[in-house]
Amino acid sequence: MITFGPIPSRRLGRSLGINNISTPSKVCTYSCVYCQLGRTVETQVERRTFYKPEEILKAVEEKIKKVKDIGESIDYLTFVPDGEPTLDINLGREIELLKPLGIRIAVITNASLIWRTDVREDLMKADWVSLKVDSTREEVWRRINQPDQSLQFASILSGMLEFARVYEGELVTETMLVKGVNDSEDLIQEVAAFLTRLRPLKAYLSIPTRPPAEKWVQPPDEEAINRAYQIFSERIHHVECLLGYEGTAFTFTGNIEEDLLSITSVHPMREDAVKEFLLKAKASWSTIQKLVDRGQLIETEYKGKKFYIRRLY
Repeated sequence: MITFGPIPSRRLGRSLGINNISTPSKVCTYSCVYCQLGRTVETQVERRTFYKPEEILKAVEEKIKKVKDIGESIDYLTFVPDGEPTLDINLGREIELLKPLGIRIAVITNASLIWRTDVREDLMKADWVSLKVDSTREEVWRRINQPDQSLQFASILSGMLEFARVYEGELVTETMLVKGVNDSEDLIQEVAAFLTRLRPLKAYLSIPTRPPAEKWVQPPDEEAINRAYQIFSERIHHVECLLGYEGTAFTFTGNIEEDLLSITSVHPMREDAVKEFLLKAKASWSTIQKLVDRGQLIETEYKGKKFYIRRLY
C-alpha cells in the first residue's frame, strides 16, 4: 500500500504518509534498536527503483480525493516508508510530480545516504526535511543505529552540514534518546554542538513511545530528558520534546481493513486509537479480531499499553 492516513503527526499536523519503498520486508540502511517496525533483516545502501513515479502520483491523487470527499484536510504529503526513503532512486522525480497538487511535501530521513550528491539534490526539492542525529560519536551511532557496515560516519556528518548549508526549505532534526546509550550529559552536549552548526529550524528530542525492535530499549527518566532539553535550549533557538501521545484522530477513507493495515504497517496504533477509529468507521472489534486471527495484525504491549501493528514478515 503506497499511501496511508492521514494520521495525526506531532510535527506535521494532518500527514498523508507515502510508503515509497514498500516491499515484503523492511528495507533500510540502519537497524535502529528502537525502531517500531522491528529489526532490519538485511541492511541495504544501494538506491534502486521500488515503484514507478507515476504509480506514486496516482496513489496519492486517489487518496487525496477520498480524504477530500469526506471533508478531511491534509497538511503534508510525507515520505515515511517501511525503512529509509532515500533508498528510492526516484524520490526526486516523485516530489516533482507531487508538487502541482499544492500540498507541502516532507521527507523524514535517517540521513545515512546524505553524503551522496544525488540524495542531497533529491531532498532539496522537499519543503520540509527531518534529519536523524542520535549521536555524533561513532561507537554510539553504531550501537543505537546499527548501520550497514559500508557506511562511513564522518561522511554522513559532513553530508548533513553540506545539505544544511544550501537547503532553502524547513530543516529540522530529531534525536531519539535511549536510556543508558545516548542520554548522558557529555553525549548530549556533543549533539547540541553539532546541531548548532546545522542550524535547524527546530530540534526535536524524542523517546521510544511504541514497541521497539530490541526489548531492552527503554526511554530515559524525566531527569535525563529535562537535562537534554535544557542543554539543547542553551544552543538552539527552537527545541521541542516529542514525549506525548499523538492522539487518536486517524482518518477512515472507506475500506476498514485496508485502512487499518496501511496505517499499522508504519505506525503502530494504540488500543484507544483503534477503538475510536472503529467507532468512526461504524465497525466492531470483530474486525480487529479477524485481522489478528488471520495473522495480518499483531497485538503487542509496551509500557502497560496495548498496540496493534501489521505483521511485516
